[in-house]
Amino acid sequence: MAKNLQTATLAGGCFWCIEAAFNQLQGIESAISGYMGGTAETADYKTVCTGSTDHAEVVQLTFDADTISYREILEIFFALHDPTQLNRQGNDVGRQYRSAIFTHDVDQEEAAKAIIVEMTLEEVWPDPVVTEVTPALEFFGGEEYHQGYFNANPENQYCQAVVSPKLLKFKKTFASKLK
Repeated sequence: MAKNLQTATLAGGCFWCIEAAFNQLQGIESAISGYMGGTAETADYKTVCTGSTDHAEVVQLTFDADTISYREILEIFFALHDPTQLNRQGNDVGRQYRSAIFTHDVDQEEAAKAIIVEMTLEEVWPDPVVTEVTPALEFFGGEEYHQGYFNANPENQYCQAVVSPKLLKFKKTFASKLK
């Protein structure tokens, strides 16, 4: 049976957490950490961390839209990070850690804008949502050591302090959608 494969690209702070969560979901074929949204002709971790390229740390998903909808992906994305923090997530500060949805077509753009309006009207967050919605640009895959980083390095101090608690909450909230 042919799969209805689509692409989604999301930025919600450090890509280790977003990638680790999405890789556990039914319908996600791949979740690749990388960079998007900057002005430089290329992107790598060292340069992006300087803030000089304006790239964001992103996770690019390939998903089967017949198994998991783009709307469900956005709902999970907003549960994984705080979309009210401008250019940061917790102690990770800089535009590379911004909240952004890079859309691959008009339907994705409309869905992203609609869910932000809904969350605002429902006052899901006490502060305004600052998530950027912008057309996808060139994706630069992250370095090999960033791929599957949490699974390979669960003892890492950042992973224990930041990623593990988020993933525990994620697994409880989305248990029915896990692989």
